[in-house]
Amino acid sequence: MFRSILETIVTATSGGVGAVLMGYDGIAIDQYVKEDVSLDLNLVAIEYSNVTKEICKAAEILDTGKLQEVSIKTECFYVIIHALTDEYFVSLTLSRDGNYGQGRYLLLREAGALRRALI
Repeated sequence: MFRSILETIVTATSGGVGAVLMGYDGIAIDQYVKEDVSLDLNLVAIEYSNVTKEICKAAEILDTGKLQEVSIKTECFYVIIHALTDEYFVSLTLSRDGNYGQGRYLLLREAGALRRALI
């Protein structure tokens, strides 16, 4: 169930590389990565989950509301982290020449299906 939703997000996003459904504890639930990708997206998501946890804590301390999304732009990739619940998030990685806006839209569009599947 999760994998097909993740695959839809990645394949429908221009420049999509892969997506990981993960808990803030760093444990991956499922992932979809295009075959020709050598990047370890599970490791990327684990490392970014630690950063995301800290951002969640900061938002709570500052009383600015719950974290909804974090974007990370590196020299080679965009990583968009979309919060699903208090325990889970989905991370989409796309190449720098990919369509960032399309990726954000697809994450938002499919977030409800991922939340329902988590229950």
